[in-house]
Amino acid sequence: MSELLLIVLAYLFGSIPTSVWVSKYFFGFDIRDYGSGNAGATNTFRLLGSFWGSFVMAVDSFKGVVAVKLVYLLPFYLNHETQMTNLQIGLGLTAVLGHIFPLWADFRGGKGVATVFGMALGIQPVVALCCVGVFLLALYFTRFVSLSSIFASIAFPVFILFIFNEPETLYRIFAIVVGLMVILTHQKNIGRILKGSESKVLIPKRKSRKSQADD
Repeated sequence: MSELLLIVLAYLFGSIPTSVWVSKYFFGFDIRDYGSGNAGATNTFRLLGSFWGSFVMAVDSFKGVVAVKLVYLLPFYLNHETQMTNLQIGLGLTAVLGHIFPLWADFRGGKGVATVFGMALGIQPVVALCCVGVFLLALYFTRFVSLSSIFASIAFPVFILFIFNEPETLYRIFAIVVGLMVILTHQKNIGRILKGSESKVLIPKRKSRKSQADD
């Protein structure tokens, strides 16, 4: 099995349009025709609610994990750490490209944030989990999925460059590019947040004992 075949497989797997299939088969419409017109987790949260938004985010992240794990099909890379990381980055980015331009959905996909996260989770899980912490903390206080994604993407290069001090040059460059890319692709979301028109995720609050007693 060659690297080219793995790249093709990564693209095809990344092309799975999770939100489009969910919206079509469970709700009878194409999610790209409503909301922001984006086929990603944020628009799914906005239109279909927290359950389906979380489902889409999980599956889109899983695509990134699977893509970078394809490297294990080539035994040569298991004993060459630098080459292995470089190929994983290539496979992961190919899956992200598939998510943004999906073969199975007329090349109209999402922004790739969840798939980038899955890619990072597959390569360096500790850093990815730290970014999840940033995302969840931001989501709890702001209720904005888009803003939380931006905070997590900014935290990603900070963790890679300064806290964990990742030695692999290509991975350091990748982290910086991801941070910038997410900010650029969320300009419309930033504009809606500033205008006060960005949708928020509803997070149920635990009732106090007094409230429960009153009920």
